[in-house]
Amino acid sequence: MRFGPAFAIFCLAAALPAVGDPRREQDYAEQIQRQPAAGRAVWLQAESRTFLGLYTDAEKTDNRDAAIVLHDMGGHPDQGPVVRGLRSSLPQHGWAVLALQMPVREAGAGLDEYFALFDEAAARIDAAVAYLQQGGAKRIAVVGYGVGAAMALYRLSRKPDGVMAFAAISMPVADYPLPQGQSLEQIKRIGLPFLDVYAEFDLPAVLDSAWQRRMAGKDNPVYRQIRVDGEGHAYLQEHNLLLKRIYAWLAVTANEK
Repeated sequence: MRFGPAFAIFCLAAALPAVGDPRREQDYAEQIQRQPAAGRAVWLQAESRTFLGLYTDAEKTDNRDAAIVLHDMGGHPDQGPVVRGLRSSLPQHGWAVLALQMPVREAGAGLDEYFALFDEAAARIDAAVAYLQQGGAKRIAVVGYGVGAAMALYRLSRKPDGVMAFAAISMPVADYPLPQGQSLEQIKRIGLPFLDVYAEFDLPAVLDSAWQRRMAGKDNPVYRQIRVDGEGHAYLQEHNLLLKRIYAWLAVTANEK
């Protein structure tokens, strides 16, 4: 008996775990709440699970502009230096920030093992959009880092509702048969203002796909790709330059809306 591609994809889907590692999320939440951090902890719910967000008001504005910030693979909503830097810098430039705990796998899990979490991640972004809108936000952007950017891309390519712009920092691209892993096809479906940022010495899954991402976004007139020279995936040398690129682009994009 012979089986076609659809059966192979079904088998892959059946083999993927349905949930992440809630104990690891709990450990992160306890760690974050023991340490003083800017903003306040908020608890959101998606798919019958409660998860942590860190919310910071914008300085000198009314919180009408807000950014949802998503951490990299295996991280948390106060992950340094990128996510923590966004949480501190964006409010200074007029953006309220809601950094989310995204679903995580066990330590050491690879990118392919995260695709099973993308639907849960999309539901968390939905919950964050609703929370911000209820608080009076009128223009909401999503800023994702690493796998957090890939999770956001998946959601926005299927459901851009409530989001006016998307900035992806060091977003990896994988060749994976399930819909969650079809990043290049997802980029083609994005019509939002889209900033694609990567580092000169980024991870291979980011660096080697830069040209492919640019080609996938070529029909979107508000897609822009930039490279941050002298940096690696963690942006340890001069992460302030990355932050400046993000908030400057958000300011221009918001003014055009």
